[in-house]
Amino acid sequence: MVAVLHHSLAETQAACRKFAQQGLSIGFVPTMGALHAGHGSLISRAARENDVVVVSDFVNPLQFGDLGDLDAYPRDLDGDVALARSAGATVVCAPQVHELYPTWPEAPATMVSVGPLAEIFEGAARPGHFNGVATIVTKLHNAVRPTRAYYGEKDFQQLAVIRQITSDLSPDVEIIGCTTKREADGLAMSSRNVRLSAEARVAARGLSRALHVAGQAFRANPQVSAETLNELMATSVLAGGDLVTLDYAVVVDASTFARATGPVDPTATRCLITAIVGGVRLLDNAGLTFTLADEMSTSP
Repeated sequence: MVAVLHHSLAETQAACRKFAQQGLSIGFVPTMGALHAGHGSLISRAARENDVVVVSDFVNPLQFGDLGDLDAYPRDLDGDVALARSAGATVVCAPQVHELYPTWPEAPATMVSVGPLAEIFEGAARPGHFNGVATIVTKLHNAVRPTRAYYGEKDFQQLAVIRQITSDLSPDVEIIGCTTKREADGLAMSSRNVRLSAEARVAARGLSRALHVAGQAFRANPQVSAETLNELMATSVLAGGDLVTLDYAVVVDASTFARATGPVDPTATRCLITAIVGGVRLLDNAGLTFTLADEMSTSP
């Protein structure tokens, strides 16, 4: 099936109503465009598990505190449609900003507020970011009414936010978290990676290496403290040199995002890392079973 491109969310909504009337299951993959193999893996999984797949391609301005960052965000609709088609999409929806936010550049009067989860880590660094995520996800879920929606684990806090708002507001949608896909050198796939210089790309490897170091330390000593793991991760990230500014490298409770202390439970914690590398904000995360060589070997 050749994916149909819609430039209107209303058009996609009408198509999804027809799919539902036909008893078809709908897999939904929301994206901000600049698609890469990581997105392709989400779309492919959605195609395996559903009758039809809808992919949204919308750079959500409410997620950007810095409009310069919004302007710099990579866009390639033709490439996105080609990748989505090859991965099994049925519909690609690329709506215009004013359809979603008629008052833009004024923010909509009504937005979805997430609460405390939106105020820590990425929420603290980017005030209002997660309310922007919650608002657009709610609007898209309401339009598409998917059976299942697929999100990558690379943005682990964002996934937690989406699980929360879906549980609270759209409980009929099943949220599927999908494993982070990595480049051959271990760097987590991200649309922002294209903005890295050659030197910054080398320095950026420190994020995944730091997660590997944390996993190594835990396997060597299961009683190692969260504080020690935090220090090991920070040292590994900062080994990238002057191009790297560390925001945080921390072990947290995977459900509450409270900072872990003392010996850690590998089944209930997550290592989070965010750093600015060569002017580009990068995120990565993993559990304490993470082994870089294994993750690299499974990358597409």
